[in-house]
Amino acid sequence: MAFLIDGKKISAEIKDELREKVAALKEAGKELTLAVIQVGNDKASTVYVGNKKKACEYIGVRSLAYELPEETTEEELLNLIAELNARDDVNGILVQLPLPKGICEDKVLLAIDPNKDVDGFHPVNVGRLWIGDKGFESCTPAGVIQLLKRSGITISGKECVVIGRSNIVGKPMAAMLLRENGTVTVCHSRTKNLSEVTKRADILVVAIGKPKFITAEYVKEGAVVIDVGIHRNEDNKLCGDVDFESVEPVASAITPVPGGVGPMTIAMLMCNVVRSEEIK
Repeated sequence: MAFLIDGKKISAEIKDELREKVAALKEAGKELTLAVIQVGNDKASTVYVGNKKKACEYIGVRSLAYELPEETTEEELLNLIAELNARDDVNGILVQLPLPKGICEDKVLLAIDPNKDVDGFHPVNVGRLWIGDKGFESCTPAGVIQLLKRSGITISGKECVVIGRSNIVGKPMAAMLLRENGTVTVCHSRTKNLSEVTKRADILVVAIGKPKFITAEYVKEGAVVIDVGIHRNEDNKLCGDVDFESVEPVASAITPVPGGVGPMTIAMLMCNVVRSEEIK
């Protein structure tokens, strides 16, 4: 039976560590502030924003909530971001995606000061990651690295395969595994003989966006399997990109869905907020 990598437990440990750091910063006269902007009333976004506010409250970070109506224009949103960029008391700015039609996400993300881009999406921070410079890291892949390290799984020298090449998960995931001295292959929709490539993996990170796509035939005996996907199946139950029931007997360690990678994203967002003092 595979070792179950517990994202809830590890994310709670990280938030407790951050709570102590924030308390120490407050004693030194430094208060951290995260500004969260939501445009419109997308239900999933509202849940995510609520979870981010709770995490801020728990670790002791002040949060500013900007809940803008659906009809907000791109210019109005960019003006708000410019105001927050200029505020010395704001350490991090997060714009919840997706944005309503008519607002260009790329333009909005580019408008955020890279030194306040706690999502790690700005091209400056992406570049910093690839060259090994100090900057904010994309939260989900950073969470995967912490799951591996805190579960005692060595990355250095391992054959690592990432399925998916998105800017939010796949590409930064590859960069972070490379930084940890993994030998990295990135697979995608045009990869030929996918199962042949994935069966080489000591560590397989799946961010393909297709429910239960990866079955046992894609996984090497004893591999570590990290499932980044999240979907609802025909019974309205959460599942990942990995067919857990099929893969778990083959893997040496695996993340569940829910309770694996998901809780880590917000924990790593909080890490970025706390690290904002170093990045200034």
